[in-house]
Amino acid sequence: MSAQRKIGIIGLGHVGAHVANSILLQGIADELYLCGLHDQKVISEAQDLHDSLSFVPYNTRIVNCSNRYEDLADCDIIINCAGHVAQSATNRDGELFSTTESARTFANQIVGAGFNGILVSVANPCDVVCTAIWKLTGYTPTKIIGTGCGLDSARLRSEISKVTNISPKSIDAYMIGEHGFSQVAAWKAASIAGKRLSELAKEYPEQYGFDRAEVEERARKGGYVTFAGKGCTEYAVANCTARICSAIFHNEHAVLSVSTLMTGQYGEEGIFTSLPCVIGANGVEQVYTLNLSEAEEEGFHKSCQHIRENIARLDEI
Repeated sequence: MSAQRKIGIIGLGHVGAHVANSILLQGIADELYLCGLHDQKVISEAQDLHDSLSFVPYNTRIVNCSNRYEDLADCDIIINCAGHVAQSATNRDGELFSTTESARTFANQIVGAGFNGILVSVANPCDVVCTAIWKLTGYTPTKIIGTGCGLDSARLRSEISKVTNISPKSIDAYMIGEHGFSQVAAWKAASIAGKRLSELAKEYPEQYGFDRAEVEERARKGGYVTFAGKGCTEYAVANCTARICSAIFHNEHAVLSVSTLMTGQYGEEGIFTSLPCVIGANGVEQVYTLNLSEAEEEGFHKSCQHIRENIARLDEI
């Protein structure tokens, strides 16, 4: 028999609870460890998830860890969902101080307790939180993955799908840079069936000659359409997180746009931000650079600069 697949979740608000549910519904983990600051919330979520076991693909052991972060040390993956969604009502930078402070409370504890798995961080501003965790812990950067533009890339494909009537699963297009308003659509590299969108626009102008700036802006602001009526985002980000976990457990070598440490890509280094990455059992195994237009590369640098400005706002990392 294979080893048990263990996932720990820190933070059980809207996102954390939906991440747990998505993982359960897809049968991704054998054991699910729940960790949060509010005891009754953890108890209630654990109960609700346990009551779902009759309806999911596989039996999963659900463990209430309360606020004992050290209990997550044996997990293969720990997911950081600790956040304050109301603070991001206008932009994701609103959670800057609260989420980085939350990271301080658990980051060293889990590494000090012997955690040696993959840390997937969802909390916003995603790229800053990932950079903070890396600097706070000195942990292997390839084992820290921010959900980053994985969700934004899905939103971009969704918006392209709406105007072209092509399945989003058949569209190869990425958002890169910050998981925030400075993110950039890599249009020059976008393709369908191996043909770039720019070529398709010439061949089928009625179908593919859409307003790229308008589509990009709808993708960029898509989360706030969701937020406007719900006061949060839940389903898509939860499924994005579950997708990353599945790629790790199955050693898929799946290419996803996630936040990872820049080590010289486009001349950027020392911060986390999103580019297409190969995700497998060891975390981020390869980082791809795309063929960008001058405007897109300039936008990527501006996005990285915004991340640095947010980092500079913190007293100490």
